[in-house]
Amino acid sequence: MIFASFFKALGQLSDPRFRRVFFLGIGLSFALLIAVYAVFLAFLQWSLGEGAELPIIGHVTWVDDLLSWGSFFLMLLLSVFLMVPVASAITSLFLEDVAQAVEDRHYPDLPKGRNVGFWDGLRDTVNFLGVLVAANILALILYILFPPAALFIFWAMNGFLLGREYFQLAAMRHVGRDRAKELRRAHIGRIWIAGTLMAMPLSIPLVNLLVPILGAATFTHIFHAVTRKSGLTPSG
Repeated sequence: MIFASFFKALGQLSDPRFRRVFFLGIGLSFALLIAVYAVFLAFLQWSLGEGAELPIIGHVTWVDDLLSWGSFFLMLLLSVFLMVPVASAITSLFLEDVAQAVEDRHYPDLPKGRNVGFWDGLRDTVNFLGVLVAANILALILYILFPPAALFIFWAMNGFLLGREYFQLAAMRHVGRDRAKELRRAHIGRIWIAGTLMAMPLSIPLVNLLVPILGAATFTHIFHAVTRKSGLTPSG
């Protein structure tokens, strides 16, 4: 089921709706990271003022320049870890288009899924972004403490989060939020495995930016396979 769903999703990457969501997600992610850095830099410059008083040396004016450059390199380093979770969360705002594209091609006879309202979608996106960013920052500690296991921790953690989010997104369009949670809990093992397979390409630059779209498409197929197996008929 998992591999069949993935290869169906892979075969639809050329769909114009997939490409639109991809470029929207990447563009908005870069814009958000740049905006966050600009605010952080402005705060640094405001807090330091024209200079600083250092013991023995006295008044200096280059500390703010040093910290500004330091913050720039820090932001570059953090973006390596944060770009993917940020892109995943922002792209999730538009993943209903991906799910609908999948259903239009592969499940045309089923009722059209309900669109999640903009504010509900925005709330889910903000929550997902917060969880993803916090989890990936906290995971940095585990990477340092257990270096040999770092990659497996990364896969398992992001796999759980991606599987949870994308299955929920696919399911709630047809069965509502509460029933989607019940289905997710009932099939958590399969969802986690599929999410982990989605998380593995997160380690590959550029390819990792396709993960949100492939994930949404794959879990749309998985949702329909699960409902067929359980005899549940998706509703519009």
